[in-house]
Amino acid sequence: MEPNRFGDIAAFVSAVKAGSFTAAGASLGLTRSAVGKSIARLEARMAVRLLNRTTRKLSLTDEGLVAFERWQQILDDLDEVDTTMAQRRGKPTGTLRLTAPLSFGQRHVLPILDRYLKQWPELRADIRFTDRYVDLVEEGVDVAVRIGAPKEDSQLLTRTVAWQQFVTCAAPAYLAAHGTPQVPADLYGHDKIAFLVGEKSSPWRFRTEAGLHLCEEPGRLNIDSSEAMLDGARAGFGLIHLPTYITGDDLRAGTLVEVLHEYRPPADPIRIVYPSKRHLSPRVRGFIDLLVASWEDGVPWED
Repeated sequence: MEPNRFGDIAAFVSAVKAGSFTAAGASLGLTRSAVGKSIARLEARMAVRLLNRTTRKLSLTDEGLVAFERWQQILDDLDEVDTTMAQRRGKPTGTLRLTAPLSFGQRHVLPILDRYLKQWPELRADIRFTDRYVDLVEEGVDVAVRIGAPKEDSQLLTRTVAWQQFVTCAAPAYLAAHGTPQVPADLYGHDKIAFLVGEKSSPWRFRTEAGLHLCEEPGRLNIDSSEAMLDGARAGFGLIHLPTYITGDDLRAGTLVEVLHEYRPPADPIRIVYPSKRHLSPRVRGFIDLLVASWEDGVPWED
């Protein structure tokens, strides 16, 4: 086999996945021209056209589809050999690519990741703390921490590691001045600090004997930052409805007081999500194991 053939195959598979020569080149550290030449060499060697090219997109020919499926499997098998060898070494190396919700990730995932990196000095990490949905396969992310029920996706594996519990609370000074709500309906007319999603504030959920009750009245103050909401509540501006992983320290310290405890909504799962592969790399497996071990005897944000 010619020495550069695997490189040409990798360029072809990357171009199909990325949808352009430019994007494939960026992922491989090559120029757009180099990717195009690699694919041209493959087509010349096989005497078939693999791709239909237009100014806007690439599409596979029938022959190209057959070649793509076979070559992608070959490259996946090569990756598996690399992973197997790494597992035999048992030493996390390379770059761990991780995503987690903004506030939760900064407060509770980052300290665990810090311990992990200190344990393995040769390991690096790329982190995306964001509340947007990250497509792990499309964006090349190894593992995500997500909150809420899983979506149907055969490419992903998921494991519940903790629970998100929303609570309603306010500063003692606010409650002393405005009274303490006894039932969810009492919230109407109270000063509320609500989480802003787009143009609307997120509704507050409560579990009642009649079923799930939603308080959809906009807040007096609507903010797109849960940390800023927390600061506003501490200052006595009004009530907030946030998870205990944000409010826990203040509730324990007494700077915030929970109300409507008996109407807490159902808890939401906090999950580890990762692409379904036959073998996880040591860096991914090691991080998952550390995260699970850190929370299996109780999470730090609950009493």
